[in-house]
Amino acid sequence: MNIIDTDDISEKLRLKGIDTSNQKISITNFSGSDQEKDLTEPANCDGFGRIRHFKMKNSSDWPANPLPIVPALHKLGKDKANEISAQVFQNSICNWRCWYCFVDFKLLSGSKKYSSFLHCDELVDMYLSNEDRPSMIDLSGGQPDLTPEWIPWMMAALQKKGLEKEVFLWSDDNLSNDFFWKYLSDEQISDIESYEMYSKVCCFKGVDEISFEVNTQADGSLFHRQLELFQRFAATNIDMYAYITLTADKRTQPETSIPKFLDRIQKIKNEFPLRIVPLKIFTFTPMKDRTSVDQTELLLGQEKAIEIWQKEIDRRFTHEQKQTPIYMI
Repeated sequence: MNIIDTDDISEKLRLKGIDTSNQKISITNFSGSDQEKDLTEPANCDGFGRIRHFKMKNSSDWPANPLPIVPALHKLGKDKANEISAQVFQNSICNWRCWYCFVDFKLLSGSKKYSSFLHCDELVDMYLSNEDRPSMIDLSGGQPDLTPEWIPWMMAALQKKGLEKEVFLWSDDNLSNDFFWKYLSDEQISDIESYEMYSKVCCFKGVDEISFEVNTQADGSLFHRQLELFQRFAATNIDMYAYITLTADKRTQPETSIPKFLDRIQKIKNEFPLRIVPLKIFTFTPMKDRTSVDQTELLLGQEKAIEIWQKEIDRRFTHEQKQTPIYMI
């Protein structure tokens, strides 16, 4: 396996993913991609958008996933539901190559063949052009936090249209870099923190150095950076949540690695494990030609790990704590 030089590739990809002088982001066009084959609905917004249906329960043998459904419905003032639809835009760059990613790798390098630079005003106009548009916009990737300006720029575009109270904004982050603090001004960070209709989700790519490296193709030591960056975000006023992928080969011992991981999270904030949702990895079309890892072994590893994860959550928290709506944790 070729190990990615995360810091070097992050800076190089950022140059391909953002036009700061014109406040534009390189946005993926799904037309003709392998990812397009997995879409439940045709791409919209001239190929630059897609509708995603988030469902609380995708598998009978896996815990329910309240993200982003429960926080979104709460902020939108809507009744409880088991699913929500979102208008998704993807930036065209990512500094890691997770073997289970549902995005074609060719859509992650900022290629002009598969993307175009668009202003957030253009994205909002595209969104508004859809008659049956959802009340949620998902800034996905790729890795959105390689271009963290995208978040305040999108907030400003929604405010121009008077949509800041009507549209819930959600963004992803793989916890790979400190660009949020490096490239955003204090004023921009303050604007993000005070934007009522925004929430952020971070994604942990494994439970230890070994599983992290196998999953991302990045150096295993960056597993610890993920936790350090998560702690920095936890110190902000951002409404923040997290996913974790539990895929791992036989070298990872979830009996010891999962308790250690949860111990570290609880040192940041005691109840924060209840804001972390394990994601079950499914097979997508772009994965079929990725042979650098034993996918069968890694998928089996997550089945063992989820049992241990659930036991640890049950051991650490009361029934009442576990029943608390995730946005109230």
